Formats: sequence, C-alpha cells, structure tokens
Amino acid sequence: MQIKYTNGIGWGSNMLKSSQEKLQRQAERDSKVAFFEAQKENLKNRESLDLDDIAKKLELLHSYDDQIAAAKQEYNSSQMFHVMDEAIERGEQMAKEAKKNEPKTEEERREEAIKEANGTEDSEGMLSEILDEQLDTISDDNGTDTLVISGKGMEYCKQLYAAESEKQTEEADAENLRLKSMQK
Repeated sequence: MQIKYTNGIGWGSNMLKSSQEKLQRQAERDSKVAFFEAQKENLKNRESLDLDDIAKKLELLHSYDDQIAAAKQEYNSSQMFHVMDEAIERGEQMAKEAKKNEPKTEEERREEAIKEANGTEDSEGMLSEILDEQLDTISDDNGTDTLVISGKGMEYCKQLYAAESEKQTEEADAENLRLKSMQK
C-alpha cells in the first residue's frame, strides 16, 4: 500500500519541509503496522487442523511481529535525522529574518527614501501626496501661472534634491577615479 501526501488538507503550506516529511514517514509507518496487524487478525480467523498448520501460523505471527518492529525501528532511526534537518531549516529561517532586521547602511536608507517618495506601481508615492497638499498655483495679471511650494513640501524637495545631487556626485567621483586608473 503506497500513500502519497501533498500540501493539501491537513498540511499547511507554511509547515517546514522536514515536518512534512516527518508526517509522511509517520503515515507510512502507521500503514505498514496496520497492514501487519490486519494480517495477524487474519491468522486468528484461519483454522488449523494439525500441528504443521499451527507451526506455520505461529511462524507467520512471529514474522509479522518482526516486520512491525522493523517498521517502528525504521521510523525511529529516521527521526534522528529529522531532528537535525529541522534544526538546520529553522536556523536558515532565523538567518533570513535576522538579515531582514539588519541595520541598513546610509545608502540603503537613502535609496529606500527615494523609492518611497517616488512611489510604487500601486500608489503615487509620498512626493505626490505632499506636492498635492503644498503646491498652490498663482496666476498673475499677465495670465502666467506660478507654482508656490510651502511648508513640508519645500523641505522635502530640498531633501530629495540633496540626496539626488549627492548620488550624482558619487557617480561622477567614481567615473573620475575610473578614468584616472585607465590613464595610468
């Protein structure tokens, strides 16, 4: 009897792979034990007329008991490896989470602020929101429109400009360094 398991009913997809394998090994062990227990029950229902039949029946009974013990021992042996596999998986998960929570460098924080300001595909971003709130259009007598930025909008624009110009300066410095190294 072969049983296949997937991440279906009863086994959540967020379960560790080693835990899923453990459940599969348990199910295989249980099915083997159930099979041999059923064979033992069938022996009880079988009639024995002479001593040879009784001897065969007793031999089969011991054989089934041995196979049940072997199935349980196989599972116990695999459990030792399971514990190690699970510890390794948990360690990897913890390392991933620790990496996510690592302090960010100045450059990473700056890039994140720029991305947040520019927005993502789903939203317009913080810059759009601030500009919408802080921009006023003033029309003079000649019909010329003038944008006026006030408050937080002006401060934020200054920060973005400073971050962008610093990035451009770093890129220019890197290019100059590359050119100087090529001249040597």
